[in-house]
Order: sequence, then C-alpha cells, then structure tokens
Amino acid sequence: LSSQFTNNFLNTMRQRSVIVLASIASTSAWAPAFGTSRYVGINRAMASLKAAAMPPLTTHFEQHLPLARDAMKFIDDSPDPFHVVQTARRALDEFGFKEWKDDDDDALEPGGMYYFTRNKSTLVAFCVGKNYQPGKGFKIIGSHTDSPNLKVKPRSKRTTSKLGGPSGVIQLGVECYGGGLWHTWFDRDLGVSGRVFVNDESTGKIRQELVKIDHAILRIPNLAIHLQTAKERESFSYNKEDHLSPILASAVKDSLTGSSEEKETPDNTSGDNGWSKHQEPLLVQMLATKLGVMTENIVDFELNLFDVQPASLGGVRSEFIHSARLDNLASCFLSLKGLLEHV
Repeated sequence: LSSQFTNNFLNTMRQRSVIVLASIASTSAWAPAFGTSRYVGINRAMASLKAAAMPPLTTHFEQHLPLARDAMKFIDDSPDPFHVVQTARRALDEFGFKEWKDDDDDALEPGGMYYFTRNKSTLVAFCVGKNYQPGKGFKIIGSHTDSPNLKVKPRSKRTTSKLGGPSGVIQLGVECYGGGLWHTWFDRDLGVSGRVFVNDESTGKIRQELVKIDHAILRIPNLAIHLQTAKERESFSYNKEDHLSPILASAVKDSLTGSSEEKETPDNTSGDNGWSKHQEPLLVQMLATKLGVMTENIVDFELNLFDVQPASLGGVRSEFIHSARLDNLASCFLSLKGLLEHV
C-alpha cells in the first residue's frame, strides 16, 4: 500500500472507530503510523476492554442442560393431561415398572415397581421397599396433569359472527379452562390435542384414540391497529366469548358460491343423538384424517388448544426454560424424575 493511502485510511479510522484502530494496532507493524504514544494508549484501552468484557458463557449452568432438555421434551410431548399420562407411562415402562390393573391377582412384592391409571388422565406410580413392613408409612408427591387452556366446546360449531351475518371465516367454539392469562393466547400458532372417541365397527365398542395436531391450524388474531381506538389499544379489553374464538379456515368460497362444506358432510345424526350436527365439519374431517377413521365413526371428543411453538432454552447462559404449560408440567416432570432416580 502507498504511504498516502495508509495515512488517509488511518486518519479516517481515527475519527470514526476506536475499535477498528485497536484491532489494526494490534500488530507492531502499524506502530510507526500511529506513533509510539498512541500505540501504547490503544493497547491500554484494549486491556481495559478485555477486563470489562462479559465473563465466559461456559458456567456451572451447563451441568444442568441435560435435565433442562429432558424437561423441554416432556413438555413438548404433553400438550394435554392424556398425553402427559402417555408420556409418563412410556418412561415408566422403559424403566421396568409394571402396570397394575384392578383385576390383577398378583400380590405386590417387596422391591416391586408398579403404576396404574384412571380415565387416561391420572397416573399413580409407586415402589414397594425391599424391607417394607406394614405400619412404617410411605412418602408421596403429587402434581396435577392439567394446565389452563382453551378447550373445544362440546358444541364446536361457530360459523357466524356476533351480528349473525357471514363473518368471512370459520371459527371454532372454545371455552376457558382454569385461570389462564388469556391475553397471551392472541397471535399464537395453535394446534389441537386430546382424545377422540371412535366407534369400532369390528368390535361394536367405543375406543379412545389420542390425537395431537401440532401445526398451526388455529389462530386468535388481534384486531388491526386502525380498527381500534387509542383507548381500546391501551386497555386491550376483550370478551372471552366473542374474542377468543380461533379462526380455523376461510369461508370466502362459501360466501361467493353459496355452498358449504357442511352440506357435503354425511348426515350421521340418526344414531348419535344429534351430536354431529353441532360440530364443525372441518374439525371432524381433520380428526378423522389424522386417525385414519371415517367421520361417521367419531362419536365424541375432548380436545384443547395448545401453542405449537416448542420449548426453548433462554438467557445468555441458557439458564431459563421458555415454554407453555410450566404450570404444572414442570412439577409433573420433576415428580417423575425424582421417583425414577430414587429407585
């Protein structure tokens, strides 16, 4: 490089960027261009910056990351109480626990590990101590498997707006379950999970199937900013019945053609006490496709909405878990983890 170009470049950098000067002056070859006193000053400034820099991110938090990731997977696999029990059962089976049923004739043995379930939403797991004697007592820990959420109503169909005219979209009827922070449900990608009751024609019995649709089929959008007053934006007030009904699909085609996919759904109300006529046909069709059954064989369901965004580590040192349903799946996970590590 020519000396003239070098001097021009250095003069520009002196005025605009101390950091660039410091990096350029890190080799002694540039010292004459800066002058000895300036070169020494820059080195001192660099030493000061290094002393004040953020501590290395390799900290004692790293030893807890495997536990945190296990917790995140547990939460992601458990969007509702039925999946919580299924996830816990899978872990217990892998660890060697035996499912204990009411009609089992086998006696509980010292050193045995057992579990049983109720309604597919409750699980009890226990271990019998090898030296256990009646009257010595036992320790117990409990955690509830449900979390505040938006549940699909028993009558899920809601295809018109509050004013009774076409809304332009197909919405799903939902209700609030538990003491949720409902304002946080707006503008989230929502899926559906739970259990579906299916009429098994081969046996003539009703069986339960778990379902988890973990892509964004539903959304509760905020109203556009120019459709609200400043006071409404400031207060963010909402009506649970009118404003929390998620959008499932567009109804524009039906509005333009006068047709409806509901009419194309087979009429199967004769044997289900009119249950199906109160259900959103698109929801039933989606469930049937997911489970590989006919729509007319679905006789009931118990479903809730959940945020499809998976859990993640947060904080500059990954010291936080960001996730939905921390109340109370964090306790469920640690209860299960504690039991497995104890035995």
